[in-house]
Amino acid sequence: MSAQPPAPILEAALKGRCPRCSQGPLFAGPLTLALSPRCSRCDLDYGFIDTGDGPAVFAILLLGVLVLGAALLVEFKLGPPAWVHVVLWGPVTVTLAFGLLRLLKATLVGLQFRHKAGEGRFGQD
Repeated sequence: MSAQPPAPILEAALKGRCPRCSQGPLFAGPLTLALSPRCSRCDLDYGFIDTGDGPAVFAILLLGVLVLGAALLVEFKLGPPAWVHVVLWGPVTVTLAFGLLRLLKATLVGLQFRHKAGEGRFGQD
């Protein structure tokens, strides 16, 4: 297989595509955070991928700012009853969290692939 330049990271992440070819799906399905075992187009083995807790940490920080800021804005501008906040922000938070986790995980996979990041090693193997 000929060496091809890696796909643009943000483009591949937004589409949930392979970090090498930007064609094959990165995730096992549209409503899952599980990765496919390999790219169906360029046959890149996704076994090297280990994003760890990175996507969750970034999602928590971003969602905290976005949802809390929006909730405070609604509270001070409209002053709705407490049940409105429960009904509104519960589904919004879950939906945003899922979408943000997929985007952040795909971005970290792309960065890991681009920079050939791997497990830390001491000395020579």
